[in-house]
Amino acid sequence: MADHKADGMWDLIVTPWHLDEHIPAFPIPAAATQVGFPALPAGTVPARMSLLHQAARDAVTLAARPLVLSGDCPTSRAAVAGLQRRHRDLAVLWLDAHGDFNSPAISTSGYIGGMALAMLTGRTPGLFGDTLALSPIPDTSVVLADARDLDPAERDALTASRVRRVPADPVEIASALNQLGDVPVYLHLDIDVIDGAQLPGARFPSGPGPSLGQIEECLAAACATADIAAAYLACAWLPGHAGDQTSRQTMTRLTTALGAGLEWPDTWPGKHRIG
Repeated sequence: MADHKADGMWDLIVTPWHLDEHIPAFPIPAAATQVGFPALPAGTVPARMSLLHQAARDAVTLAARPLVLSGDCPTSRAAVAGLQRRHRDLAVLWLDAHGDFNSPAISTSGYIGGMALAMLTGRTPGLFGDTLALSPIPDTSVVLADARDLDPAERDALTASRVRRVPADPVEIASALNQLGDVPVYLHLDIDVIDGAQLPGARFPSGPGPSLGQIEECLAAACATADIAAAYLACAWLPGHAGDQTSRQTMTRLTTALGAGLEWPDTWPGKHRIG
């Protein structure tokens, strides 16, 4: 279907934060570009996040084929804004135990991390302002896989939308991607899509779900089917678990399924830093 990058190489980018909070222990692979975490001014959480997202967008813009390792999901808006600087049309494959389809109007908790996909589809106007020049992705260009853990109002919003929902199954995902046509795809994966028993230290485990092996198969199927222009792993572990061996092993397996090989240095941060 797609014109894949011939050498299969990825440009690793690390955004070591969760919302507006730095995660010092976030693991930085060798040869990765780490987006710097500046001293943020006092202000609202969205305003502080916007400064981080502008730096992340610029890093994605410079990368030929970005693979972002992040501590949250909302920084995906920066990744997509960066991609839109060179891709007029873009589709989204979103693998997540949650829908991330809440908005300020329907969220019961107000947690911004639960609004990330709603942000990409234009459902959170005014939350951040237009600092990224992000264009909304049409619902018809979004495939949401798994999403087994939804709030009631969020479920209703998804039902009323035209987002295509599929199980975390490689055949179903490949079929849905084929129906999107020949368009570059942004692939987003939140690690909590994996069965909670396999994710010690996850911030938001969601109980029984697909195994790590099944998710690896989903990623491989997506790469074999579509033109994956960029990928994003939301590695939302509790801060004390972000850099432990189990977390790094999970990240390594997931990136390997995408065709990227991670090497972990004995010391962090990575070789390059911007911002």
